[in-house]
Amino acid sequence: MSAPILITGAGQRIGLAFAHHCLAQGQPVVVSYRSYRPAVDALQKAGAECLAADFSSDAGIDDFIDQVKARSDGLRAIIHNASDWMPESPERSATETMQAMMQVHAMAPYRINLALQNLLTSGDGPRDIIHMTDYVVEKGSAKHIAYAASKAALANLTLSFARLLAPRVKVNSVAPSLICFNAGDDAAYRQKALGKSLLQMEPGEAVAVQTLQFILDNPYLTGRTLALDGGRHLA
Repeated sequence: MSAPILITGAGQRIGLAFAHHCLAQGQPVVVSYRSYRPAVDALQKAGAECLAADFSSDAGIDDFIDQVKARSDGLRAIIHNASDWMPESPERSATETMQAMMQVHAMAPYRINLALQNLLTSGDGPRDIIHMTDYVVEKGSAKHIAYAASKAALANLTLSFARLLAPRVKVNSVAPSLICFNAGDDAAYRQKALGKSLLQMEPGEAVAVQTLQFILDNPYLTGRTLALDGGRHLA
């Protein structure tokens, strides 16, 4: 059996869609999820190995790393998709907000990459790390300052790990903008969001799946960020 792809934050949206895509191709996957959802049961039934993981603490990251090491002696790829979208708020301190965002988006990928690099470099065939960042890395965000800064840190980790792990492992990022709306988003919000990009569409998770698969299939791409934003930078 081929080495599995490790996907963090696969209980919903892009991570979930890519996990099902991999399974449909006969590619084994190990996934993490923070909160239980019925989708986790569906992944398990489809053949995924599902691990509960909380990256908000160092102990949670340690536990996840130990679980992965205990279950596999090699990995085809690591997809860092786990994310949180915490705005600045008077209900918590600025320090708490920044620490929380950096912990999930920078510290967890940093430590996981270092701890599991031997699982990537063992065996034959291509190996990848993909970081899911965000279009706000280029523009910043007035309402999600810590979030944007932590995703920028993740984008920089892409450069450093590409240098560290070359030529055995390719390391790249995907920076999405609007991919799909949430169920509670009203019509006014949807119209405003659609108007922020040139293509003015809600593309759905399929475009992210296509982009991730493209990176895995491309043998000559590393240290790069692929923008997935419908031309938002030009709108």
